[in-house]
Amino acid sequence: MDTLSNETLQEALDQFRRTGDSLGKCLASRGWTNERAALAALAEALGIQFVDLSAAEIDRTAATGIPSELIHKARVIPVSQTDGRLLLAMENPFDFQTVDHIRILTGKEVDRAIATESDMAAAMQTFFGFSVERMIEHLEIADQGHAADTVQIGHLREIASEPTVVNLVNLMIARAIRDRASDVHIEPFDKVLKVKYRIDGVLHDMPSPPKHLQDAIISRVKIMAEMNIAERYIPQDGHIELNFEGHEVDVRVATVPTIFGESVVMRLLDKTSFLYGIENLGFEEETLRRYRRLLRNPHGIVLVCGPTGSGKTTTLYASLTDIYTTERKFITIEDPVEYELEGVNQIPVRPKRGLTFANGLRAIVRQDPDVIMVGEIRDSETAEIAIRSALTGHLVLSSLHTNDAPESIARLLDMGVQPYLIASAVRGILGQRLVRKVCAACRQPEEPSEAQLIQIRRELGSDVKPVLYRGRGCSECNGTGYRGRTAILEVMTIDDGLRDLILQRASASAIRRYLGAGMQTMREAGWRNVAAGLTTPEEVLRATQMEEESGFEDATE
Repeated sequence: MDTLSNETLQEALDQFRRTGDSLGKCLASRGWTNERAALAALAEALGIQFVDLSAAEIDRTAATGIPSELIHKARVIPVSQTDGRLLLAMENPFDFQTVDHIRILTGKEVDRAIATESDMAAAMQTFFGFSVERMIEHLEIADQGHAADTVQIGHLREIASEPTVVNLVNLMIARAIRDRASDVHIEPFDKVLKVKYRIDGVLHDMPSPPKHLQDAIISRVKIMAEMNIAERYIPQDGHIELNFEGHEVDVRVATVPTIFGESVVMRLLDKTSFLYGIENLGFEEETLRRYRRLLRNPHGIVLVCGPTGSGKTTTLYASLTDIYTTERKFITIEDPVEYELEGVNQIPVRPKRGLTFANGLRAIVRQDPDVIMVGEIRDSETAEIAIRSALTGHLVLSSLHTNDAPESIARLLDMGVQPYLIASAVRGILGQRLVRKVCAACRQPEEPSEAQLIQIRRELGSDVKPVLYRGRGCSECNGTGYRGRTAILEVMTIDDGLRDLILQRASASAIRRYLGAGMQTMREAGWRNVAAGLTTPEEVLRATQMEEESGFEDATE
């Protein structure tokens, strides 16, 4: 798309006023995948400028007379001033109240301009705030030389309440949210305290705070999460509820003791973020058709499998949303409840109070449900109750930690579930992985290597003529070449032949041989995404490659 139709513009503006989403997100929902191109087209349609803040030279004197509080609250950046006119970059160019306020404060005429949300956040940090890096450079808390074992609890509380430490931890979390990180890792080593963000499934090193602030930073996080700062030798769990720029963010905190101190992981869950529809997860047309057919079963169990962090919970939520109707009762039991679904009764697991998946599921069955979602099957008791629930007229959705769909059968057998229960209750299994998408703002085509071409044609057929894409790195993707993730999926439907194999306790490899070429695997789905320019060969191999297939990597060197 190069121009913006009046119809698309009006639809995007209606969504913007109704939901409060950014203009970039509203245009993205109308088919514009490149936020910069979308906002540039919007600026042209409105007769104002688009400013690329990542490349623009910002005149710091242009902000003279404008309170920093107004700049942050209104999300505007004074870019330049010429002949009594001020160029003002804005996330919301329809905020005429702020325009009038700044015109009165500065005595200058204001020319509106549009900038992307990510560029605005980066410019705020660079020109009108403190970044984590700058703060670390100017830390002035002295090393008081306390050994970890001798620090008194009162002293820990004191240093953890220092304004500098409080601001540093707040900035670390704020930057993680802005960078779309799913997790923040704080890892103590002998001579350094490392901080890493997991962005699009991959860990990235961040600036390291001084080692002598280790106790203060970790204690500050534990205080925020209402954890016991006096206990440093057993694992602990806690959570923090934040309101960040209008977003409700739930932070799940977990600590474990290591030889150099406590290691902390903070899992960031944006409760107000957009919940994906099932058609936006990455399903190919035939795979989606087969999966939706499974969801339309009146009873039985449908499983979603994959390793930790493969998006199973997102798929389960999208599945519930897809089949939701007020004519049926929906109940979930989860650990934790990550997103709130309208019309669905959601129960959080609380093991310390005796509410586990197993006994919670027993109680759910007595609530006359039609559809039940069990966040995860972790043990034989939960598995058996879930399967028996599916056999008594309920549709049950749940997840398993396995590598692919065929291995889920072996996992249930290993848990001690009887083969006849599995064969009778399980309707189908969805396997999935997540791969990073090539950044739409900086992607460029490249010719596939000979080894890549051989691999793609082996998976997809000899007539395929792919054009690969790779991101060169830009401000949108923080120089990585990737932005966002998509799922690659496989669906295994349980037919009569598979039921016979299950009753014989067949291995995962025997099930794979039975399925043969009739089932499209996650690997094939990944290579189709490569051929479509959505991801790279390296991402598909990282997500799906087995050890015995490592020869392909050698061929690409």
